[in-house]
Amino acid sequence: MSEKLVSIIIPTLNEEENLALLLPYLSEHKGIKTEIIVADACNTDDNTKSLCNNLGVQRVVCNQCSRAAQMNKGASIAKGEILYFVHADTRPPKSFESDIRTTLSNNYDFGIFSYQFDSDSILLKINSRFTKCKGLFAGGGDQSIFMLRSTFERLGKFEVSYTIMEDFRLFHKAIREGLRYRVVPHNVIVSARKYEKNSYLRVNFSNLLAFSMYHLGMSPEKIKKTYSYLLK
Repeated sequence: MSEKLVSIIIPTLNEEENLALLLPYLSEHKGIKTEIIVADACNTDDNTKSLCNNLGVQRVVCNQCSRAAQMNKGASIAKGEILYFVHADTRPPKSFESDIRTTLSNNYDFGIFSYQFDSDSILLKINSRFTKCKGLFAGGGDQSIFMLRSTFERLGKFEVSYTIMEDFRLFHKAIREGLRYRVVPHNVIVSARKYEKNSYLRVNFSNLLAFSMYHLGMSPEKIKKTYSYLLK
């Protein structure tokens, strides 16, 4: 597993500010057997392109503006046998590459990381504790899922119809297939901006409602419309 190339795929839409922090960080802590791909939305109108060029990071533009389609596009040009999907407003642990290789070498089919928020809020610290456990709410995009390319393709990649909760969809498909996964107990740092723009109760209520709608089989369009209405 140590010889396999890891491809980090980052879906973006006007994430120049976050990428300016994330890309140098990843470059500093990745090994020579790791590449970084920014999968940008076609309607991005910030300086993401210039930033990637200046940092020597590969950028691909997707003609469908959704994270699922963008991550699939990034995976399609990736050279790695291991795929690692990372949100632009997160920061993986410094040990992310060795954690990924160790997990997949130990007969796990895929993995996710626990996370903590970049906030001193006690309530958000409580939320973070639950991400160390396997359970109903595991598998969100902030936990940055990774797996072999062969596993990703076997699962049918991200479902483009899921314009929200696409990470959970892939995760739950893997669980239904009986695949083994590990929650790596090294925290990804996640932006608390959603909670700062709204409120703790409003975000948690919106998340719970989205989960409930998903598990009741409601359409991704209806889930997204409801979620977008509730949150800024």
